[in-house]
Amino acid sequence: MPTSTLTVIGSALCALVFGVVGLVAVAANGANGAPIAPVLATSAVPIPVLIPALEEAAALCPDISAPLLAAQIDAESGWNPTAVSPAGGEGIAQFMPATFATYGRNDDGTGNVSPFNPVDAVVALGRYDCALLADVSALLGQTPVSLMLAAYNAGIGAVLAFKAIPPYPETQAYVARVESLVPVYSAWLNSSSAAFSFGQAVVAAAAGELGIPYSWGGGNAAGPTFGIATGATTIGFDCSGLVLFAVAQASNGQIALPHSSELQATMGTPITPADIQPGDVIAFALGTDPTDFDHIGIYIGNNEMIDAPDTGAFVRVDTLNSYWQDTPSVIRSFG
Repeated sequence: MPTSTLTVIGSALCALVFGVVGLVAVAANGANGAPIAPVLATSAVPIPVLIPALEEAAALCPDISAPLLAAQIDAESGWNPTAVSPAGGEGIAQFMPATFATYGRNDDGTGNVSPFNPVDAVVALGRYDCALLADVSALLGQTPVSLMLAAYNAGIGAVLAFKAIPPYPETQAYVARVESLVPVYSAWLNSSSAAFSFGQAVVAAAAGELGIPYSWGGGNAAGPTFGIATGATTIGFDCSGLVLFAVAQASNGQIALPHSSELQATMGTPITPADIQPGDVIAFALGTDPTDFDHIGIYIGNNEMIDAPDTGAFVRVDTLNSYWQDTPSVIRSFG
């Protein structure tokens, strides 16, 4: 039965609806101790309710990351949802009305589709960035994201005409400013220690699925699948499906976990909270039985985990916060 904070669906499913979520866009480098992920520094986002929208937008296409989107918003409006520029740009992403009409949708479900609706504007920003990236992708030898940023500022026609960032001082300054702000909104998961290489690979595999829809019973060692509900039409992961996928990928298929959070919670090596490392998994008992671990996620550091939380959500980063202290849990390592 759903409540204000959680829904217990049943065995091996992922039933938590967290309050504040984190958001990741990851460029993983594999499992050899190298840096694996620039992730959104959620504490740097001045409007926390926009974090899920940034997550959704970042998942729309490769090369669009949450830190990049956050940097664009900072450069465009300074996070002001009511901003209006002298040129007519509107809202937090400074859309021209005609452009927003093309890319804006009812993403927050309120029916208030407007460039001044920050949720709709953030997701529209992702759509527009993806479209611009597609337009500039044929320009070989260039940096597509830099060209995309230039097109966002000067228009795609100018970029295509010059086949480069146009020689406009405003546009060149805009591209440089956005790129300089990306590190401000980035946190990094990295380690030079080989001891952490397996855990890094687990995190990298899971992070590569950010934005994939939740699907009850979905996911196997190869990736997202249709769920097991009758008539299921969504390809995705549930919580244990995401964990078994990430562990299988990190182990090159050598570790085959069952598709059950309850069983996964009994496997591997027990870990204490003081010793938890990125790539360890945390299983939670959401219901009245403190031994029934019906949700599971992958710890990534900074009191956050990647998980597939519930129907209607996406693979995402969730903060543990008080939930970590208040819910029975166990930690396991498979590396």
